[in-house]
Amino acid sequence: MLKKNKYIWPKKIHLLLKELHNEISLNNNNWHKFRGNKQRRSAELIIAALSQLIHNGDDAEIEDLLNQAILWIKEEIKDTGCKSH
Repeated sequence: MLKKNKYIWPKKIHLLLKELHNEISLNNNNWHKFRGNKQRRSAELIIAALSQLIHNGDDAEIEDLLNQAILWIKEEIKDTGCKSH
């Protein structure tokens, strides 16, 4: 079932969100550089939550992403590192 607000976001918002998500998300090239950076990790989670919100995602999943971001900001969670290093 689709939610009623399916069309409240202009197409440009979807394009901008995708571009921002691609720029903020950690990937194979920057993982080791930013994996422990609380601002970068929390921003990645916040943009994921925003993406879910714009795309009519599950409210509980959105809340979980935002709560994870808050934990990073408060430094209550940290990256445990790579086991292979």
